[in-house]
Amino acid sequence: MKTVIYNIGTLAGILPEGIQKLEGAQMNQVECIENACLVIEDGIITEFGASAIGDGDEYIDAKGGWVMPAFCDSHTHIVYAGCRDGEFRDKIAGLSYEEIAARGGGILNSADLLHATSEDELYRQSMERVNEIMAKGTGAVEIKSGYGLTLEDELKMLRVIKRIKETAPITVKANFLGAHAVGRAYRGRQSEYVDMVCNDMLPAVAAEGLADYVDVFCDEGFFTVEETARILEKAAEYGIRPKIHANELAVSGGVQVGVRYNALSVDHLEKTTDAEIEALRGSGTMPTMLPGCSFFLGLPYGRAKDYIEAGLPVALASDYNPGSSPSGDMRFVMALGCIRMRLTPEQSFNACTINSAYAMGVSDTLGSITVGKKANLIITKPLPSLAFIPYSHQTPFIEKVILNK
Repeated sequence: MKTVIYNIGTLAGILPEGIQKLEGAQMNQVECIENACLVIEDGIITEFGASAIGDGDEYIDAKGGWVMPAFCDSHTHIVYAGCRDGEFRDKIAGLSYEEIAARGGGILNSADLLHATSEDELYRQSMERVNEIMAKGTGAVEIKSGYGLTLEDELKMLRVIKRIKETAPITVKANFLGAHAVGRAYRGRQSEYVDMVCNDMLPAVAAEGLADYVDVFCDEGFFTVEETARILEKAAEYGIRPKIHANELAVSGGVQVGVRYNALSVDHLEKTTDAEIEALRGSGTMPTMLPGCSFFLGLPYGRAKDYIEAGLPVALASDYNPGSSPSGDMRFVMALGCIRMRLTPEQSFNACTINSAYAMGVSDTLGSITVGKKANLIITKPLPSLAFIPYSHQTPFIEKVILNK
Protein backbone atom coordinates (compact mmCIF):
# COMPACT_ATOMS: atom_id res chain seq x y z
CA MET A 1 0.00 0.00 0.00
CA LYS A 2 1.47 3.33 -1.11
CA THR A 3 0.07 6.48 0.50
CA VAL A 4 0.98 9.98 -0.63
CA ILE A 5 0.39 12.90 1.74
CA TYR A 6 0.39 16.10 -0.29
CA ASN A 7 -0.30 19.79 0.19
CA ILE A 8 1.73 19.79 3.42
CA GLY A 9 2.23 23.36 4.62
CA THR A 10 5.23 22.41 6.76
CA LEU A 11 6.89 19.02 7.22
CA ALA A 12 8.59 19.24 10.64
CA GLY A 13 10.96 17.08 12.66
CA ILE A 14 13.17 15.86 9.83
CA LEU A 15 16.34 13.99 10.83
CA PRO A 16 18.90 12.06 8.78
CA GLU A 17 19.15 8.31 9.14
CA GLY A 18 21.16 7.05 12.12
CA ILE A 19 20.34 9.85 14.58
CA GLN A 20 19.09 8.25 17.82
CA LYS A 21 18.91 11.33 20.06
CA LEU A 22 19.74 15.04 20.16
CA GLU A 23 22.10 16.50 22.74
CA GLY A 24 22.91 20.01 23.92
CA ALA A 25 22.83 22.57 21.11
CA GLN A 26 21.49 19.94 18.69
CA MET A 27 18.15 20.33 20.47
CA ASN A 28 17.89 23.97 19.38
CA GLN A 29 16.84 23.18 15.80
CA VAL A 30 13.85 21.49 14.17
CA GLU A 31 14.43 20.91 10.46
CA CYS A 32 11.42 21.68 8.28
CA ILE A 33 10.43 21.68 4.61
CA GLU A 34 7.71 23.99 3.33
CA ASN A 35 5.11 22.95 0.74
CA ALA A 36 6.04 19.28 0.99
CA CYS A 37 4.87 15.79 0.10
CA LEU A 38 5.55 12.53 1.93
CA VAL A 39 5.25 8.90 0.79
CA ILE A 40 4.39 5.94 3.01
CA GLU A 41 4.76 2.38 1.76
CA ASP A 42 3.48 -0.45 3.96
CA GLY A 43 3.66 1.79 7.01
CA ILE A 44 7.20 3.06 6.39
CA ILE A 45 8.33 6.54 5.31
CA THR A 46 10.03 5.99 1.95
CA GLU A 47 10.34 9.47 0.48
CA PHE A 48 9.61 13.12 1.17
CA GLY A 49 10.46 16.45 -0.37
CA ALA A 50 9.33 19.84 -1.58
CA SER A 51 8.08 18.66 -4.95
CA ALA A 52 5.23 16.42 -6.04
CA ILE A 53 6.01 12.73 -5.61
CA GLY A 54 4.69 10.10 -8.01
CA ASP A 55 1.56 8.02 -7.97
CA GLY A 56 0.04 6.24 -4.99
CA ASP A 57 -2.74 3.88 -4.01
CA GLU A 58 -4.10 6.41 -1.52
CA TYR A 59 -3.86 10.19 -1.30
CA ILE A 60 -4.23 12.33 1.82
CA ASP A 61 -4.62 16.07 1.42
CA ALA A 62 -2.95 17.80 4.37
CA LYS A 63 -4.79 21.00 3.39
CA GLY A 64 -1.83 23.21 4.23
CA GLY A 65 -1.41 21.79 7.72
CA TRP A 66 1.78 20.60 9.34
CA VAL A 67 2.94 16.98 9.31
CA MET A 68 5.14 16.00 12.24
CA PRO A 69 6.18 12.83 14.07
CA ALA A 70 3.67 11.59 16.62
CA PHE A 71 4.64 12.19 20.23
CA CYS A 72 6.47 9.45 22.13
CA ASP A 73 5.59 9.15 25.82
CA SER A 74 8.35 7.25 27.58
CA HIS A 75 6.98 7.25 31.14
CA THR A 76 3.38 6.35 32.03
CA HIS A 77 1.37 4.31 34.53
CA ILE A 78 -1.86 4.18 32.52
CA VAL A 79 -2.80 0.63 33.49
CA TYR A 80 -4.63 1.26 36.76
CA ALA A 81 -8.07 0.74 38.25
CA GLY A 82 -10.51 3.46 39.21
CA CYS A 83 -9.13 6.85 40.20
CA ARG A 84 -7.83 8.71 43.25
CA ASP A 85 -10.03 11.80 43.20
CA GLY A 86 -10.41 11.62 46.99
CA GLU A 87 -6.70 12.29 47.35
CA PHE A 88 -7.16 15.33 45.13
CA ARG A 89 -9.12 16.87 48.02
CA ASP A 90 -6.29 15.92 50.40
CA LYS A 91 -3.79 17.73 48.19
CA ILE A 92 -6.00 20.82 48.09
CA ALA A 93 -6.19 20.67 51.89
CA GLY A 94 -2.40 20.83 52.03
CA LEU A 95 -1.23 17.23 52.41
CA SER A 96 1.94 16.39 50.52
CA TYR A 97 2.50 13.35 48.30
CA GLU A 98 4.67 11.83 51.05
CA GLU A 99 2.05 12.48 53.76
CA ILE A 100 -0.70 10.84 51.70
CA ALA A 101 1.55 7.83 51.08
CA ALA A 102 2.45 7.58 54.79
CA ARG A 103 -1.28 7.38 55.65
CA GLY A 104 -1.64 4.33 53.40
CA GLY A 105 -2.89 6.23 50.37
CA GLY A 106 -1.13 6.92 47.12
CA ILE A 107 0.34 3.88 45.40
CA LEU A 108 -1.09 1.50 48.02
CA ASN A 109 -4.57 2.89 47.38
CA SER A 110 -4.18 2.09 43.68
CA ALA A 111 -2.90 -1.39 44.56
CA ASP A 112 -6.07 -2.08 46.59
CA LEU A 113 -8.28 -0.94 43.72
CA LEU A 114 -6.36 -3.00 41.19
CA HIS A 115 -6.48 -6.14 43.36
CA ALA A 116 -10.29 -5.94 43.36
CA THR A 117 -10.51 -5.45 39.58
CA SER A 118 -10.63 -8.29 37.06
CA GLU A 119 -8.07 -8.50 34.27
CA ASP A 120 -10.74 -7.88 31.63
CA GLU A 121 -12.08 -4.82 33.42
CA LEU A 122 -8.55 -3.50 33.94
CA TYR A 123 -7.91 -3.88 30.22
CA ARG A 124 -11.17 -2.07 29.39
CA GLN A 125 -10.38 0.89 31.64
CA SER A 126 -6.80 1.09 30.41
CA MET A 127 -7.80 1.00 26.75
CA GLU A 128 -9.98 4.06 27.32
CA ARG A 129 -6.82 5.92 28.33
CA VAL A 130 -4.83 4.47 25.44
CA ASN A 131 -7.47 5.65 22.98
CA GLU A 132 -7.42 9.07 24.64
CA ILE A 133 -3.66 9.55 24.24
CA MET A 134 -3.68 8.29 20.65
CA ALA A 135 -6.35 10.84 19.77
CA LYS A 136 -4.09 13.53 21.26
CA GLY A 137 -1.18 12.53 19.05
CA THR A 138 0.83 9.98 21.01
CA GLY A 139 2.14 7.19 18.79
CA ALA A 140 4.34 5.27 21.24
CA VAL A 141 3.98 4.73 24.97
CA GLU A 142 5.90 3.02 27.75
CA ILE A 143 3.57 1.53 30.38
CA LYS A 144 4.71 0.49 33.84
CA SER A 145 3.34 -2.01 36.28
CA GLY A 146 3.71 -1.12 39.97
CA TYR A 147 0.13 -0.99 41.24
CA GLY A 148 0.10 -4.73 41.92
CA LEU A 149 2.79 -5.14 44.60
CA THR A 150 2.04 -8.86 44.82
CA LEU A 151 3.27 -11.47 42.38
CA GLU A 152 -0.22 -12.24 41.09
CA ASP A 153 -1.27 -8.61 40.65
CA GLU A 154 1.99 -7.50 39.05
CA LEU A 155 1.60 -10.31 36.53
CA LYS A 156 -2.02 -9.26 35.98
CA MET A 157 -0.89 -5.72 35.14
CA LEU A 158 1.85 -6.91 32.81
CA ARG A 159 -0.53 -9.26 31.01
CA VAL A 160 -2.88 -6.33 30.44
CA ILE A 161 0.03 -4.30 29.05
CA LYS A 162 0.88 -7.22 26.75
CA ARG A 163 -2.75 -7.34 25.61
CA ILE A 164 -2.68 -3.61 24.83
CA LYS A 165 0.55 -4.14 22.91
CA GLU A 166 -1.12 -6.85 20.85
CA THR A 167 -4.46 -5.15 20.21
CA ALA A 168 -3.87 -1.38 20.00
CA PRO A 169 -2.34 0.40 16.98
CA ILE A 170 0.08 2.30 19.23
CA THR A 171 3.67 1.11 19.85
CA VAL A 172 3.95 -0.14 23.47
CA LYS A 173 6.91 -0.93 25.72
CA ALA A 174 6.28 -2.76 29.02
CA ASN A 175 8.15 -1.87 32.21
CA PHE A 176 8.13 -4.04 35.35
CA LEU A 177 7.94 -1.73 38.40
CA GLY A 178 7.37 -4.18 41.23
CA ALA A 179 9.55 -1.92 43.39
CA HIS A 180 7.15 1.02 43.21
CA ALA A 181 6.30 0.78 46.91
CA VAL A 182 6.32 -1.91 49.59
CA GLY A 183 3.13 -3.99 49.46
CA ARG A 184 0.83 -3.88 52.48
CA ALA A 185 1.60 -7.49 53.40
CA TYR A 186 5.27 -6.53 53.85
CA ARG A 187 4.76 -3.37 55.89
CA GLY A 188 7.82 -2.94 58.13
CA ARG A 189 9.68 -5.68 56.22
CA GLN A 190 11.08 -3.78 53.26
CA SER A 191 14.17 -5.96 52.85
CA GLU A 192 11.98 -9.05 52.62
CA TYR A 193 9.84 -7.33 49.99
CA VAL A 194 12.97 -6.61 47.93
CA ASP A 195 13.89 -10.29 48.28
CA MET A 196 10.46 -11.20 46.93
CA VAL A 197 10.86 -8.82 43.97
CA CYS A 198 14.23 -10.42 43.15
CA ASN A 199 13.48 -14.07 43.85
CA ASP A 200 9.80 -14.43 42.94
CA MET A 201 8.60 -11.55 40.77
CA LEU A 202 11.53 -11.11 38.40
CA PRO A 203 11.87 -14.82 37.51
CA ALA A 204 8.12 -15.06 36.83
CA VAL A 205 8.08 -11.89 34.72
CA ALA A 206 11.09 -13.08 32.74
CA ALA A 207 9.63 -16.57 32.25
CA GLU A 208 6.55 -15.09 30.56
CA GLY A 209 8.54 -12.48 28.62
CA LEU A 210 6.31 -9.72 29.97
CA ALA A 211 8.79 -6.87 30.46
CA ASP A 212 10.99 -4.87 28.11
CA TYR A 213 12.44 -2.94 31.08
CA VAL A 214 12.69 -2.99 34.86
CA ASP A 215 12.16 0.04 37.09
CA VAL A 216 12.65 0.98 40.75
CA PHE A 217 11.34 4.00 42.68
CA CYS A 218 14.73 4.98 44.12
CA ASP A 219 13.83 7.91 46.33
CA GLU A 220 13.39 9.13 49.87
CA GLY A 221 10.77 7.08 51.67
CA PHE A 222 10.73 4.38 49.00
CA PHE A 223 13.75 2.26 47.93
CA THR A 224 17.39 2.91 48.76
CA VAL A 225 20.33 2.92 46.39
CA GLU A 226 21.47 -0.42 47.82
CA GLU A 227 18.04 -2.00 47.36
CA THR A 228 17.84 -0.58 43.83
CA ALA A 229 21.22 -2.08 42.99
CA ARG A 230 20.09 -5.51 44.23
CA ILE A 231 17.06 -5.43 41.96
CA LEU A 232 18.99 -4.19 38.93
CA GLU A 233 21.67 -6.84 39.38
CA LYS A 234 19.00 -9.54 39.46
CA ALA A 235 17.25 -8.07 36.41
CA ALA A 236 20.57 -8.09 34.54
CA GLU A 237 20.68 -11.89 34.95
CA TYR A 238 17.56 -11.98 32.75
CA GLY A 239 18.83 -9.40 30.28
CA ILE A 240 16.27 -6.77 31.33
CA ARG A 241 17.61 -3.21 31.05
CA PRO A 242 16.64 -0.66 33.75
CA LYS A 243 14.80 2.65 33.67
CA ILE A 244 14.81 4.40 37.06
CA HIS A 245 12.51 6.70 39.05
CA ALA A 246 15.00 9.07 40.68
CA ASN A 247 15.18 12.37 42.54
CA GLU A 248 11.49 13.23 42.62
CA LEU A 249 11.37 13.83 46.37
CA ALA A 250 15.05 14.19 47.28
CA VAL A 251 18.56 13.91 45.87
CA SER A 252 18.49 10.15 46.26
CA GLY A 253 21.50 8.74 44.43
CA GLY A 254 19.09 7.21 41.93
CA VAL A 255 20.71 8.93 38.96
CA GLN A 256 24.13 7.59 39.85
CA VAL A 257 22.95 4.02 40.42
CA GLY A 258 21.00 4.21 37.18
CA VAL A 259 24.09 5.27 35.21
CA ARG A 260 26.16 2.58 36.95
CA TYR A 261 23.75 -0.11 35.72
CA ASN A 262 23.39 1.38 32.21
CA ALA A 263 19.80 2.53 32.65
CA LEU A 264 18.16 3.60 29.42
CA SER A 265 16.70 6.58 31.29
CA VAL A 266 16.51 8.17 34.72
CA ASP A 267 13.14 9.84 35.23
CA HIS A 268 11.63 12.65 37.32
CA LEU A 269 14.73 14.69 38.35
CA GLU A 270 12.76 17.40 40.13
CA LYS A 271 15.53 17.48 42.76
CA THR A 272 19.00 17.44 41.22
CA THR A 273 22.40 19.02 41.70
CA ASP A 274 25.38 19.52 39.41
CA ALA A 275 26.59 16.09 40.55
CA GLU A 276 23.74 14.45 38.61
CA ILE A 277 24.65 16.41 35.49
CA GLU A 278 28.24 15.21 35.78
CA ALA A 279 27.14 11.61 36.40
CA LEU A 280 25.09 11.63 33.19
CA ARG A 281 27.80 13.19 31.04
CA GLY A 282 29.12 10.65 28.52
CA SER A 283 26.59 7.98 29.49
CA GLY A 284 23.92 6.39 27.32
CA THR A 285 21.27 7.25 29.92
CA MET A 286 18.56 9.74 28.94
CA PRO A 287 17.54 12.27 31.62
CA THR A 288 13.76 12.36 31.43
CA MET A 289 11.70 15.04 33.14
CA LEU A 290 7.99 14.89 33.94
CA PRO A 291 6.59 18.43 34.12
CA GLY A 292 3.00 17.20 34.46
CA CYS A 293 3.93 15.76 37.86
CA SER A 294 5.52 19.05 38.93
CA PHE A 295 2.41 20.89 37.76
CA PHE A 296 -0.04 18.65 39.63
CA LEU A 297 1.94 18.23 42.87
CA GLY A 298 3.44 21.72 43.02
CA LEU A 299 6.98 20.36 42.90
CA PRO A 300 9.98 22.15 41.40
CA TYR A 301 10.42 21.66 37.67
CA GLY A 302 13.46 19.78 36.43
CA ARG A 303 16.53 21.79 35.41
CA ALA A 304 16.14 20.96 31.73
CA LYS A 305 17.78 24.17 30.53
CA ASP A 306 20.88 23.51 32.65
CA TYR A 307 21.13 19.95 31.33
CA ILE A 308 20.94 21.13 27.72
CA GLU A 309 23.46 23.92 28.31
CA ALA A 310 25.79 21.25 29.78
CA GLY A 311 25.59 19.39 26.46
CA LEU A 312 23.21 16.67 27.63
CA PRO A 313 20.03 15.41 25.99
CA VAL A 314 16.66 15.83 27.71
CA ALA A 315 13.41 13.94 27.17
CA LEU A 316 9.98 14.95 28.43
CA ALA A 317 7.16 12.51 29.25
CA SER A 318 3.71 12.69 30.82
CA ASP A 319 3.93 10.41 33.89
CA TYR A 320 0.21 9.71 33.27
CA ASN A 321 -1.00 8.13 36.53
CA PRO A 322 -3.96 8.45 38.91
CA GLY A 323 -2.14 10.15 41.79
CA SER A 324 0.39 12.71 40.65
CA SER A 325 -0.19 13.36 36.94
CA PRO A 326 -3.66 12.34 35.72
CA SER A 327 -3.11 13.42 32.12
CA GLY A 328 -1.37 11.92 29.09
CA ASP A 329 -1.60 15.03 26.92
CA MET A 330 1.89 15.34 25.43
CA ARG A 331 1.05 18.69 23.86
CA PHE A 332 0.48 20.01 27.39
CA VAL A 333 3.81 18.45 28.41
CA MET A 334 5.46 20.30 25.53
CA ALA A 335 3.76 23.51 26.68
CA LEU A 336 4.95 23.06 30.27
CA GLY A 337 8.45 22.49 28.91
CA CYS A 338 8.27 25.97 27.40
CA ILE A 339 6.18 27.85 29.96
CA ARG A 340 7.61 26.50 33.22
CA MET A 341 10.99 25.02 32.24
CA ARG A 342 11.91 27.85 29.83
CA LEU A 343 12.74 25.57 26.94
CA THR A 344 12.38 26.92 23.43
CA PRO A 345 9.60 25.38 21.32
CA GLU A 346 12.28 23.56 19.33
CA GLN A 347 13.92 22.09 22.45
CA SER A 348 10.58 21.02 23.89
CA PHE A 349 9.47 19.49 20.57
CA ASN A 350 12.66 17.43 20.34
CA ALA A 351 12.30 16.37 23.98
CA CYS A 352 8.78 15.05 23.28
CA THR A 353 9.65 13.24 20.04
CA ILE A 354 13.11 11.90 19.18
CA ASN A 355 14.54 12.04 22.72
CA SER A 356 11.48 10.51 24.35
CA ALA A 357 11.62 7.82 21.65
CA TYR A 358 15.22 7.13 22.70
CA ALA A 359 14.14 6.96 26.36
CA MET A 360 11.86 4.03 25.54
CA GLY A 361 14.19 2.33 23.08
CA VAL A 362 12.34 3.08 19.83
CA SER A 363 14.26 6.00 18.29
CA ASP A 364 15.60 3.70 15.57
CA THR A 365 12.05 3.41 14.19
CA LEU A 366 10.09 6.38 15.61
CA GLY A 367 10.40 9.98 16.78
CA SER A 368 11.32 11.82 13.58
CA ILE A 369 10.59 12.24 9.90
CA THR A 370 13.27 9.94 8.52
CA VAL A 371 13.32 7.61 5.51
CA GLY A 372 13.00 4.06 6.80
CA LYS A 373 11.16 4.94 10.01
CA LYS A 374 7.57 3.99 10.76
CA ALA A 375 5.00 6.54 9.67
CA ASN A 376 3.61 7.52 13.07
CA LEU A 377 2.43 10.99 12.17
CA ILE A 378 0.27 13.92 13.23
CA ILE A 379 -1.41 15.98 10.51
CA THR A 380 -2.41 19.33 11.96
CA LYS A 381 -4.63 22.18 10.95
CA PRO A 382 -2.72 25.04 9.29
CA LEU A 383 -0.46 26.60 11.93
CA PRO A 384 1.43 29.91 11.94
CA SER A 385 4.56 28.38 13.52
CA LEU A 386 5.95 25.57 15.65
CA ALA A 387 5.62 27.85 18.68
CA PHE A 388 1.83 27.89 18.23
CA ILE A 389 1.61 24.26 19.39
CA PRO A 390 2.76 24.97 22.99
CA TYR A 391 1.61 28.60 22.98
CA SER A 392 -2.07 27.89 22.31
CA HIS A 393 -2.02 24.47 23.95
CA GLN A 394 -5.78 24.22 24.50
CA THR A 395 -6.74 25.07 20.91
CA PRO A 396 -7.51 21.88 18.95
CA PHE A 397 -4.79 21.41 16.33
CA ILE A 398 -4.94 17.79 15.14
CA GLU A 399 -6.72 16.86 11.91
CA LYS A 400 -5.53 13.25 11.70
CA VAL A 401 -3.24 10.81 13.51
CA ILE A 402 -1.59 8.05 11.46
CA LEU A 403 -0.16 5.10 13.39
CA ASN A 404 1.84 2.12 12.15
CA LYS A 405 3.24 -0.52 14.50
